[in-house]
Amino acid sequence: MRALRILLIVIVILGGIFVIVDRVAVNFAEGEAADRLKATENLASTPDVSINGFPFLTQLAGGTLDEVEVGIRDYEAGTGDGAARIRIADLRADMHGVDFSTDFSSAVADSATGTATIAYDELLKTAGKAEPGRVGPGVTARIVGLSDGGNGKIKVAVEATVLGVELPEPVSVLSSVTVVDGDTVRVRADAVPEIGGAEIVESSVRRIIDFEQRIDGLPGGIRLDKVEAAENGVEITVKGSDVRLVG
Repeated sequence: MRALRILLIVIVILGGIFVIVDRVAVNFAEGEAADRLKATENLASTPDVSINGFPFLTQLAGGTLDEVEVGIRDYEAGTGDGAARIRIADLRADMHGVDFSTDFSSAVADSATGTATIAYDELLKTAGKAEPGRVGPGVTARIVGLSDGGNGKIKVAVEATVLGVELPEPVSVLSSVTVVDGDTVRVRADAVPEIGGAEIVESSVRRIIDFEQRIDGLPGGIRLDKVEAAENGVEITVKGSDVRLVG
């Protein structure tokens, strides 16, 4: 009995040592991956990288990680317009089946899903809608704000001037938001609003209140999938396959 108790104690101790070594190793690997990703994507701050699954050392020996979660704040994505950039407040991706090199200089995921949040003021700024445009005889309009309209819609606030007189309150328009071609967010009014009782041209109004914003250059080549209006901005679902995490 005493020998059995000693054996059990030894097993428990060895198991505890293995867990400690495993956790130290995974923490080191997460740090290395985060540093590599920061350098690869030219990020201003170090991203959050979490390697899930236990034991890590077994995954390490096999050269494939089951799941890697990545979080990046204030990511500067491209807009397809030269130097223009759009800031993604929070970008999170869940990578599955990540094959990596022994020095973590490269890592490619079989698949990835995630989310990206873009604030309304950022979306409006990059859409280039600040200047008023003519929408009818003596009538001009421009977008002055975006907000959550409920039920996945965006509420577009439109400031209008009729015969040189600015309307006392912005006109509110509910718009649907969709993803086009995996790299563009499209905002389109469900209906063209009346503006101060003036005669307006629908096509002219839509040139003002409808817009598209391209978003490209996301890490590893992930693409936009779905988008929905939320309280603090648009929430975009992203996905991809053969996603290059680093390298």
